Amino acid sequence: MNPFLSAKKLAALIRRKKISSVELLDFYLDRVARLNPKLNAVVVLDEKRAREQARKADRAAAKGDWKGPLHGVPITVKESFDLEGHPTTWGRAEMKGNIAKQHALAVQRLMDAGAVVFGKTNVPSLLADWQTFNPVYGTTNNPWDVTRGPGGSSGGAAAALAAGLTGLELGSDIGASIRNPAHYCGVFGHKSTFKLCPSTGHNLPPNLSVKDMAVIGPMARSTDDLAISLKLISQPDELDARGVKIALVRPKPDVRKLKIGVLTTAATAEVDDSVQAAILAAAQAFAKHGAKVSETARPDFDLHEAHRTFIHLLRGATSSALSDEQFARQCELAGKAKAGDDSYAAWMMHANTMPVREWHAWNEKREQIRRAWGAFFREFDLLLCPAAATAAFPHNQTGERWDRMVMVNGRPQPSTTQLFWAGYPGMAFLPSTVAPAGFTREGLPMGVQIVGPQYGDLSTIAAAGFLEREFQPFVAPKGYE
Repeated sequence: MNPFLSAKKLAALIRRKKISSVELLDFYLDRVARLNPKLNAVVVLDEKRAREQARKADRAAAKGDWKGPLHGVPITVKESFDLEGHPTTWGRAEMKGNIAKQHALAVQRLMDAGAVVFGKTNVPSLLADWQTFNPVYGTTNNPWDVTRGPGGSSGGAAAALAAGLTGLELGSDIGASIRNPAHYCGVFGHKSTFKLCPSTGHNLPPNLSVKDMAVIGPMARSTDDLAISLKLISQPDELDARGVKIALVRPKPDVRKLKIGVLTTAATAEVDDSVQAAILAAAQAFAKHGAKVSETARPDFDLHEAHRTFIHLLRGATSSALSDEQFARQCELAGKAKAGDDSYAAWMMHANTMPVREWHAWNEKREQIRRAWGAFFREFDLLLCPAAATAAFPHNQTGERWDRMVMVNGRPQPSTTQLFWAGYPGMAFLPSTVAPAGFTREGLPMGVQIVGPQYGDLSTIAAAGFLEREFQPFVAPKGYE
């Protein structure tokens, strides 16, 4: 049995009676038992209910009753999604007692399509890091090199996929939390258009509202699985469905009709030469098959100002997670900041405490950037850019995130600088798909971020599918065969 098959192919094996759902569940549970201890990717098991679901799937299959495209396929989901009867902690020790009373909507939709959810995967505290460690479940390692992190915040999800511990994953993204770990672990990940996929049941209690720019989306070993999953988890929830229905734009069927822009680095967020080369190689694959590729075309706005705008909107959105004591401390620190301080830390402290009137000013800047993206996509179909500044970096859990350095072209760069590549499309609510794009000299995977227009989700996934077929498919790390 090949543990790295796509969910689509696993479902086909069940349909053709080559394997039962129970047998497939046992297969993945055995892999988790053997391989997960050195990774710590899967941190919650729901074996009893999963076995009941698998038995039901097999009984239904015997009658020719197929629930959907994921019938009988064992999958896991990110720890921050509610799974009835289990804690949803977001990596916070004080939330160990937060037991979900029902499944998150997206989880339920995957189950309704036949998926057998057997566990949850690890996250950083508050889903706020490109490493995955927390006081509840500990540290997750990258299967390509266990001395390095798998990314975050959907780091456990990406590691589990890459190691062949699960058939499919469900992640979330506000600051590259799907895109970054997909890039670090060599899998596919899709950051959906804002509000395309309702995130009910993926909220930090007691909140019910959706944070600005925050989305959910699928992670997988194939683009077929991204497309299947996106179709299942998209469309409005019960409240919005009364008057809203989403019809996504269909992708162009011929790669020769595509016009693609490429941005490999930026002065405000330098990218390692190895990652730049991988993105150019992906662009050349499109050009080789007839697409028109430009290394100079891009939306017309200042990149550094866009970065400042994103950080202020991002930290404005996440400030609701601060306790009263933390907020008071942030106000104190912001008051002591030096005039003209252009550092991430200064931006963050100010954004955490800024008045609503100022938020509207940043939102207006965002709207101007959105319009610039709209003008760009009237002429171009896609834009290729990095998901992160480097390949996966060694574990570094000391100090604040902005004090931790990654080495970019031999020079230290604050890890938070690469948030630029999260916000470049994310701030404007755009979809983007990360696809594998090759390996560093050290053998670490790298990805390319494929950005499309708002509601162009199927186009970015289709472009990733082209690269999967013609350039770089998923490759399993050694030692997990």
